[in-house]
Amino acid sequence: MRILGIDPGIATIGFGLIEAHRAEVHMLTYGAITTPAGLPLSKRLMQISMDTEELIGQTKPDVISVEELFFNNNITTGIAVAHGRGVILCAAEKCGIPLFEYTPSQVKLAVTGYGKAQKLQVMDMTKRILKLRAVPRPDDAADALALAICHARSRTSRLPVTGDVKETI
Repeated sequence: MRILGIDPGIATIGFGLIEAHRAEVHMLTYGAITTPAGLPLSKRLMQISMDTEELIGQTKPDVISVEELFFNNNITTGIAVAHGRGVILCAAEKCGIPLFEYTPSQVKLAVTGYGKAQKLQVMDMTKRILKLRAVPRPDDAADALALAICHARSRTSRLPVTGDVKETI
């Protein structure tokens, strides 16, 4: 299964493509989509949309894994990221690729085994899991690879996909 992880943003959108087969994961490619700071928001969003669709066409993923929106202290940054994230979700839907969303805690848990791990721990484990010589740069690309690993690990889990667990007797 080819999994494209995408770390949403407005200035830098990280991406990472892995191949997952059972417990084995291999990095295929990673990088970032960037938009110039001087462009109006509408033009940046259009660029993100076009670049995301092109990325999906080039990498041909089976699924896409995207980080759920997480508001930290800066709500202005969160709103900008939400705009970019919305365009990415729309591009995935337009291309007909199944989309899965994960919270930062879910990604940390899947990659490090601890849902409150520090960013550097996640980046180091991503490097180790994918057997890379160095942590992928930019950080957004490393985050995207961690998102892809998260999906690879969650899809092989024996836990129910939904919260609707019914007791059987």
